[in-house]
Amino acid sequence: MPDDSDRAHSLPVYVIGAGPGGLAVAAALREQGVRAVVLEKSDAVAASWRRHYDRLRLHTTRRMSALPGLRIPRSFGRWVPRAQLVRYLEKYAEYHGLDIVTRVEVTRIERSPDGTGWLLRATGGRELTGRAVVVATGYNHTPRLPSWPGRESYGGELLHAGEYRDPRPYEGKDVLVVGVGNTGAEIAVDLVEGGAARVRLAIRTVPHIVRRSTLGWPSQATAVLIRRLPVRLVDRAARVLCRISVPDLSSKGLPRPDTGLYSRVREGAIPVQDVGLVKAVRKGRVEPVAAVESFEPGKVVLADGSRIAPDVVIAATGYRRALEDLLGHLDVLDERGRPVAHGGRTPERAPGLYFTGFTNPISGNLREMARDARKIAKALASSRTASSR
Repeated sequence: MPDDSDRAHSLPVYVIGAGPGGLAVAAALREQGVRAVVLEKSDAVAASWRRHYDRLRLHTTRRMSALPGLRIPRSFGRWVPRAQLVRYLEKYAEYHGLDIVTRVEVTRIERSPDGTGWLLRATGGRELTGRAVVVATGYNHTPRLPSWPGRESYGGELLHAGEYRDPRPYEGKDVLVVGVGNTGAEIAVDLVEGGAARVRLAIRTVPHIVRRSTLGWPSQATAVLIRRLPVRLVDRAARVLCRISVPDLSSKGLPRPDTGLYSRVREGAIPVQDVGLVKAVRKGRVEPVAAVESFEPGKVVLADGSRIAPDVVIAATGYRRALEDLLGHLDVLDERGRPVAHGGRTPERAPGLYFTGFTNPISGNLREMARDARKIAKALASSRTASSR
């Protein structure tokens, strides 16, 4: 007569999210002979990539961005465009014959009543039981818009960068982009090239800017090589390299940062890859300004006390992982809402619960999700083999 362990291992592994991380895990599990079912709340794979702005290209190389078991076509170019990546992910799901159920949103994860697996509560009153769960809902899940004082009384056009698609609606307009991460920097350049009358970029913390590639050598390859080197050593080397490759823009309002590049990476701040920002700032087409402090009717108040009246404010202020409602009760998140484990490791208090895609590594998200997928699949295949002995 089968015991509880046998019954548990006859259940599927549920993967929540049909983005790159979830698809990679499902494919790696399938290769290991482990049944995986992907649950996706939207009506198609790669939902978040479909919503990104049109100009977006991967900042990581085609070769180091492929998921397990399928290369990205060479015809897509070295820096794959957003639309082509969506095509690749669609093909990836088809090529691996993945079991994907769309329009199902998982709202809560709990231990199954018998303690041998996991119970997923989902839309439509569904209750699904799996032997393990992989959460791959994404690093950029829920747009984060700061609660700036006076925001409600502003009256002007204010949108999050997640709503931005292309520069056509902003032609001839005065636009303030808030935030100088990769998204904010790229949208600012897109606006300039798309005919915006004026583009200002509000900066709270001066970013490190790196070339996407130098003499054909991608910065991602360097990032992979230096990941395990001492922080101080990398900071010193990066300081020298940046002074050689990136001009001093202090006179234009964008000084060099006074903290080390890798020190900042360890705190979660990824360098800005230059895809036109340096040139735009040098020519005065993108104007760096102080951070946004508050709003007044029709005006934006900056940290230096100045007041400006742009036609549009685009907030490139990041995203929340938004995992609290889903599994905050399981004590598997840290004080910043991040999973305490990822990849092939599971939290001590929740064995069988895995996470992928919730870090922002300097070596590239897609590369690390591919590595996570193999580790998760290996861990789950090993646990199944051990239980059958």
